[in-house]
Amino acid sequence: MTLLDSPTLAAPIPGPLSAAMRAGSMAEHKAAEGSTFVERLLAGRIDERGYVQFLGRLRIIYSALESVGRALRDDPIAGAVHDPALERLAALDDDIDFWSGGTHPLISSKAADAYADRLEGSAAWGGLYVAHHYTRYLGDLSGGQAFKAVLTREFALGDRGVGFYSFTEVPKPKPYKDAYRARLDTLDLGPDDKARVVSEVKVAFNLNRQLFAELNTGLQNWVRVPRDA
Repeated sequence: MTLLDSPTLAAPIPGPLSAAMRAGSMAEHKAAEGSTFVERLLAGRIDERGYVQFLGRLRIIYSALESVGRALRDDPIAGAVHDPALERLAALDDDIDFWSGGTHPLISSKAADAYADRLEGSAAWGGLYVAHHYTRYLGDLSGGQAFKAVLTREFALGDRGVGFYSFTEVPKPKPYKDAYRARLDTLDLGPDDKARVVSEVKVAFNLNRQLFAELNTGLQNWVRVPRDA
């Protein structure tokens, strides 16, 4: 089985969907977070060139995610989480412009393309899209805020450079995330459909893991000495 295969679940899943999504994908989540690229970014050891490479890959991913989201906004399942206030493309473009000095380098990424292909396939059923929406946006509202803090400190940023992590229409992430999970739990999904959603969350984290593994190969080119070193 490859990282892109949907893991086989032993049994249908009872109980709240949000709890099942979190617990059922914990191993894959931790594996993605344990990437060397992530560790070095959080330590302030990735320079501007490396961060642009990361942002460029995210742009490929969010272009697909948000295109599918707009197509499914009236879907009875996907519509429960779709929210234009979360969209990141404009912020990504501004961040890339900032970090690249306006050059916007062409990003070639097999991992990001594979991720985008999977996202486009999620249009087949709203539950699949929900799995990816949850993985990306709740991650941005959670661990993504640690990235924002590190970048702001390490590069002495002002108003620009971390727009991707700045949700101006979500002033208090915790209440938003709580309400988001509550909406997940009201979805009319049976145990088998819940299992299918959890399986796709696992795939989503594995796609993130592949993305970071690809970025790991360029680490020697993006070395930076932290401010306090």
